[in-house]
Amino acid sequence: MHPDQTFINYAPYACVSMQKPRLFPEKISSEQVNFKRTDFQRDRDRIIHASAFRRLQYKTQVFVYHEGDYFRTRLTHSIEVAQIARSIARSLRLNEDLAEAIALAHDLGHTPFGHAGESALKEGMMNFGGFDHNEQTLRVLCKIEQRYASFDGLNLSWETLEGIAKHNGPVSSKNKRPTLKMLDALYDFKLDSFAGAEAQIANLSDDIAYLSHDIDDGLRAELFTVKELSDLPVISNILKSIRGEHPDLPLDRFPNEVTRRLISMFVNDLQVHSSLELEKASPKSSDEIRNAGYPLICHSDVMKEALSEIRSFLFTNMWRHYKVNRMTNKAQKLLKDLCAEFLQNNALLPDYWRNKIIKEFVEDDTDPSNASNARIVADYIASLTDREAILEHDRLFILSPVKEKI
Repeated sequence: MHPDQTFINYAPYACVSMQKPRLFPEKISSEQVNFKRTDFQRDRDRIIHASAFRRLQYKTQVFVYHEGDYFRTRLTHSIEVAQIARSIARSLRLNEDLAEAIALAHDLGHTPFGHAGESALKEGMMNFGGFDHNEQTLRVLCKIEQRYASFDGLNLSWETLEGIAKHNGPVSSKNKRPTLKMLDALYDFKLDSFAGAEAQIANLSDDIAYLSHDIDDGLRAELFTVKELSDLPVISNILKSIRGEHPDLPLDRFPNEVTRRLISMFVNDLQVHSSLELEKASPKSSDEIRNAGYPLICHSDVMKEALSEIRSFLFTNMWRHYKVNRMTNKAQKLLKDLCAEFLQNNALLPDYWRNKIIKEFVEDDTDPSNASNARIVADYIASLTDREAILEHDRLFILSPVKEKI
């Protein structure tokens, strides 16, 4: 019996172990055999130890790192998504290690300054295929991370990579970006189907985490008030419940209590409704989940509407708040400057990345300004943290003493 199954009564449609071997064969030492980590625990651990994972500590979720020490970052967001995913996977008798691995890795390809940075880099790379953070995550996992002597990337399992590639749903041929095309040729992700249940959980856990925690951060940043939030029916009901149970609760404790109850409500709904859908479909394997033709992990219609209302509120009152817009505008200008400068003169890149371009030129015998070399520029910029990007911009454009290293 596989170690995964020793203590856990998995559902028949759970991803219990690897269906395919890793792309690069690995020798397992006697110490590793005795340790008895499962395939997906190994994936999770490799992701946590990756340098790209550590960099998420100084990458924007909504607020740039210097705007406050207690706002979410990409790292804390990823950890919170993983915690929610594990809880849901466990309750549905699915593989919580796989769900956790996908959740922890899902944002590794994000640029500095969050979606504002992604938008700027996409525009800067327009003549070279654009930029997409989901594609970049796969580049990080399969190429850019270089921790092992025997292979580039982390050599993750098919299930983890497939879950990351399709966690937002099937990928149509017109949306199949270059990195995904290359990896699909190697792994056969069956991109026209849905991902396994664990990946579907990771995707919805992402929504639960960022919508709930953005409310918390928005309140703490005073971008909106509890009174404004109460216009949303789902929040109004939670506030009534809190006030009924704790009539003397200080105002500064409301954000945590609202966030906690909101997450619990969404998680409970997802567990209950997904259980009903799974019972109705009665899948006998993880492949039957993938080929169901629709996601079997899903919210009720009532909760989908509540999520949509919260998303609309945050879009107007937080993500497009003038204070956030000002920082977004500065961040986009900064990344556009970096992108344009490095594309025009890649000799300005640090040696490690400059040598990658020289290697590409030697191996491919192509012009150093071609798309593959522009992609290395994008790889470098996407790898930067918020503060590294700010310092790099200063080094390139300000004629004064600037620290060369952090």
